[in-house]
Amino acid sequence: MSSKETTGQAITRSLIAHGIDTVFGIPGAHMYDFNDALYGAGDKLRFIHTRHEQGAGYMAYGYAKSTGRIGAYTVVPGPGVLNSGAALCTAYGANAPVLCVTGNIMSHLIGQGRGQLHELPDQLATMRGITKVAKRINHQSEAGPVMSEVVSKMLSGRQGPGAVEAPWDVFGQTGPETDRPLGTKAAHPAVDPDRIAAAATLISGARNPMVMVGGGATDAGGEIAALAELLQAPVTSHRSGKGIVADDHPNHLNFVAAYEYWKKVDVLIGIGSRLELQFMRWKWLPKGLKIIRIDIDPTEMVRLKPDVGIVADASDGTRALTDALAGARREDRTGEFAELNTDARSRFHAVQPQLAYLDSIREILPRDGFFVEEISQMGFTARFAFPVYGPRQYVTCGYQDNLGFGFNTALGVKVANPDKAVISVSGDGGFMFGVQELATAVQHKIAVVAIVFNNSAYGNVLRDQKQTYEGRYLGSDLTNPDFVALGESFGVKSFKATSPGELREVLEKALSLNEPVLIEVPIEKGSEASPWPFIHPAPHAE
Repeated sequence: MSSKETTGQAITRSLIAHGIDTVFGIPGAHMYDFNDALYGAGDKLRFIHTRHEQGAGYMAYGYAKSTGRIGAYTVVPGPGVLNSGAALCTAYGANAPVLCVTGNIMSHLIGQGRGQLHELPDQLATMRGITKVAKRINHQSEAGPVMSEVVSKMLSGRQGPGAVEAPWDVFGQTGPETDRPLGTKAAHPAVDPDRIAAAATLISGARNPMVMVGGGATDAGGEIAALAELLQAPVTSHRSGKGIVADDHPNHLNFVAAYEYWKKVDVLIGIGSRLELQFMRWKWLPKGLKIIRIDIDPTEMVRLKPDVGIVADASDGTRALTDALAGARREDRTGEFAELNTDARSRFHAVQPQLAYLDSIREILPRDGFFVEEISQMGFTARFAFPVYGPRQYVTCGYQDNLGFGFNTALGVKVANPDKAVISVSGDGGFMFGVQELATAVQHKIAVVAIVFNNSAYGNVLRDQKQTYEGRYLGSDLTNPDFVALGESFGVKSFKATSPGELREVLEKALSLNEPVLIEVPIEKGSEASPWPFIHPAPHAE
């Protein structure tokens, strides 16, 4: 007789088969049979329970974003799904493979509006709006095929989050244990040689090409560096592309420096990038500019139509383009790029005190450590002023810009990378969105160093209300706890640093402790210089 298993056990077995080793989440009534199956998995699956569903979603996001592997979490339906919704939105915008496993009300009551526990009108439609794929398991026999389909769609092409729900009664339903199909990535689209030839022709006639990389090029750093070296073209990036080509590579241009070079660019080569920096932040295009795009998502060629569009994996497309241009190596221009970087740094040196503190962090954080930004004055400045040396090491929330994601995300980064240093840099406003997860860090021994820059304000709102609305302040001032005392009340080693030099010393000590640490850095309210002139620069003169 074949052995039996519940739907919950079938889902759990599928998670393990797909290489998932950690699930973040909070147990709940609808999910008990799945929760019990997770328990039964023993040491094959680590379950990390959080203090809020938001935290579970963000931790899964940090896990996925820092590794490229699936980050999984589980929450109850209805309010649990909605509480974690910001994390799914973030994963969708940042192309991260985050998997949400949730429940639903009893099968026969779905859609009837009877007011059942955690009932959400058309929950599946809600999840479909913020994921790449969302499916329901209606019967135990569907568990394996549905999981396989969802994983395949999450990982194929432009990656993204997925969601699986099962009704309350289905999780405990039993059926034969069968071989579970594995979801696999679809094959990369073949590189079109005609498109490569057209791109090579454009580049051959260019005097000042520039390469822009985004998160879709995360695994193509070597190929991109080779192309840039061949063309003696600068490589630049914004948030999601930071570190794909190291900041200290001779062809790398900080994006502040890149804006100066932009004046003379005749061909822009976008690789795995939406080109949001050039089209939405710089908002000024050189005359006669030609655009080449390499992107695995064909819809990108419609959204922002290039002169030559190459639908391909970033590595495959870039390698083919480099091969087509072989033998066309140009005169070395790295000295020019170094001067541009030096000049840019001299100009944004005025963004204080942020730059001094970020320099202290960079000095202590190991080269292969992770920096998790936040929507804060430090985070905004870090976009252009914090050097990064490897892909995935600068963790951002992408275009959602959702306040409060940082600390919780950093916990997921550390779980996925236990042997690497992980630093979260938050403002006081954002940190309080997820402060309860200090308890999670202690309970599960997640050694993240959280730095809270406390200016007693939503700093960006405060500045805008001062500068644009003549000091008509509304809701931008904050009353805060004593962060050191607060951290200690959770059992977290907590310190205060009042200068960049002191932060350097405290941070070095914190990283040596190998346990959760909180560092508060008091900042005078409204004292930070604005980083925005460098993020949204004025148009160049014609």
